[in-house]
Amino acid sequence: MTDQISENAPDQGETPVEPDYVAHLQALADQGKLAPDTRTALDEPVDAAQPAPYSSLQPEPRSPVAGGSVAALAAAISSEVKKAVVGQGAVIEASLAGLFAEGHVLLEGVPGTAKTLLVRALSAAIGADFGRIQFTPDLMPSDITGARVYDMQSGEFHFKRGPIFTGLLLADEINRTPPKTQAALLESMQEGRVTIDGESFDLPELFMVFATQNPVEFEGTYPLPEAQLDRFLLKIVVPYPSQDDEQRILRRYQDGFDPNDLSTVGIRVVADSAAIARARREVKTVRIEEALFKYITALVGATREHHQIVLGASPRASIALLQVSKALAAIRERDFVIPDDIKQVAPTVLRHRLILKPEAEIEGVSADRIIEAIVDRLEVPR
Repeated sequence: MTDQISENAPDQGETPVEPDYVAHLQALADQGKLAPDTRTALDEPVDAAQPAPYSSLQPEPRSPVAGGSVAALAAAISSEVKKAVVGQGAVIEASLAGLFAEGHVLLEGVPGTAKTLLVRALSAAIGADFGRIQFTPDLMPSDITGARVYDMQSGEFHFKRGPIFTGLLLADEINRTPPKTQAALLESMQEGRVTIDGESFDLPELFMVFATQNPVEFEGTYPLPEAQLDRFLLKIVVPYPSQDDEQRILRRYQDGFDPNDLSTVGIRVVADSAAIARARREVKTVRIEEALFKYITALVGATREHHQIVLGASPRASIALLQVSKALAAIRERDFVIPDDIKQVAPTVLRHRLILKPEAEIEGVSADRIIEAIVDRLEVPR
């Protein structure tokens, strides 16, 4: 069983295009808000084995993306992100599932595995504002949310918005700041707003948090409390690239790739907030059979009774399993959920919601191993 959503997605076939949607994107392109040469989901994939020199890469003329379905939109976004991120197909797919399921994502991986690059490339591909906060021990809540500042000329206090008012927010090394500051994200992640001195300020509709943490370095860190971990829809483990992928990374740098300048790889805007909102509405219409409701509750219920777990997953985990499995089904061109969708997203949805007994941790048992054992033991609905 894989650590996150499987990379073996079925090939994308031709997808019907909604005329009103294409007209909407064409209008944005005419206004200069959307690149008219956007790559479509039906384009031929880029030959990553023999990349063109980045210093001379010129984008070919393209049509606006055929975004009449979640699958087409996901394929288009993934194609653009992969211009900057080599490999990590399962991580990209899981991140898109989190985006379409309207959740927040916790990325865990050692330094240098393209976590920041992934989020920057994703924000560029969907035309979202990107914000980054480097979490440190001295970071204050107001450094995230903003604060009221006194205006000497008017003699009044005005609210100065913090970096949280953005589309995609990268909370880098979130476990390096104290719980008081971590808690500043709670209301924002759950309710999409910030409250300062009793006054609420709405965040952008597309607001999504990607938080990162290092799994091997714990000195000077503050483990996230269970209440905040539970706010993350997914915890995605970012692995090392394969040797072949790492060689492709070296070739890209040799050809002039600059991770600080994504224009060198020709990432184009293939969606906007309206496209993402439309995709999210489509995900909500994905069908699921009654037997799969029982399968989800049985899976989550088994974590509460397992002899190596102190605290099992809550009903919020059941809801997350439902939402993410529906998003995965839509990404893979289905309007219905199958048991394999639930099985594949289970580790990503549940691993951060379980508290293991100390003796289990001493024995080297991981949450993923327990989830895998539970999934293997449960009878799959027919």
